[in-house]
Amino acid sequence: MSTTETILATAKKTLLSESKSIENLTNYLDEDFAKSVTEIYNTKGRLVVTGIGKSALIAQKIVATLNSTGTPSMFLHAAEAVHGDLGMVQPEDIIICISKSGNSPEIKVLAPLLKRFGNILIGMTADKNSFLGKEAHYILHAFVESEACPNNLAPTNSTTAQLVLGDALAVCLMEMRNFKSEDFAVYHPGGALGKKLLLRVKDMLDTTHKPMVTPDASIKKVIMEISEKRLGVTAVIENNQVVGIVTDGDIRRMLNTRDTFADLTAQDIMTKNPKNINSNILVSEALNILENNSITQLVVIDNNEYKGILHLHDILKEGIV
Repeated sequence: MSTTETILATAKKTLLSESKSIENLTNYLDEDFAKSVTEIYNTKGRLVVTGIGKSALIAQKIVATLNSTGTPSMFLHAAEAVHGDLGMVQPEDIIICISKSGNSPEIKVLAPLLKRFGNILIGMTADKNSFLGKEAHYILHAFVESEACPNNLAPTNSTTAQLVLGDALAVCLMEMRNFKSEDFAVYHPGGALGKKLLLRVKDMLDTTHKPMVTPDASIKKVIMEISEKRLGVTAVIENNQVVGIVTDGDIRRMLNTRDTFADLTAQDIMTKNPKNINSNILVSEALNILENNSITQLVVIDNNEYKGILHLHDILKEGIV
């Protein structure tokens, strides 16, 4: 086999090994898993997730997922816990302790301490008969037959199993909380989904550089206003009201049909009754209006007052599309 074939064969073998381990986890889901989810859902405290080594890294990812989906969670490093950080744990907190073997020295020290404080201890381990398995109130059985590592040493299948069990916990809790996409957006205001569901036109509108001309403005002045404000459009204002717009497209069409424009003004080439929106609508709604009308700009008007121009490029910069 060539080097490429060998690499791809190893990669496929690894993926198949890990996917099989995940599939086998369904055989180990039991009443303890359901009770763990219920206890976490009902607690008035937080969920504290702890581990050592690679399990600690998985614990941090699980905490991140839970926090973003409505379950207040905190990571506690098992080694640091026995050196002062145990004070982070409050009486009503529930602890998930992650350890493949369930017999690491740190876990043997930590588990009895947590139980002594009266906290519910959930053990995530591959060995139900381990020290952690026997100490925990509930077991999340993360059993794998072997690692994908050819030496059966490097945590691969085992950490994947821990990760997906954490995901399963999070999804179960999301369903119990009836956690919607709108709720997710609240925890991710800076992400694309958060912006799509939360960002309003007024939050991103530049009201200090509003392109505008009067109806009797010369075409030269219209062109200068469009060029200066760099939005490809200018509003035409009369008596503080928007009576039309002139776009760069209008300018091009005029030049294609006339040899001179010295006698023309903005009102001669403007589009009357332009599409407009209120600044309080969601940017995602404004985007739909732009797409449905095959245009790139919208006039923003609040209570008959011209506020500015929303351009498609502004929306693209926010990463909403």
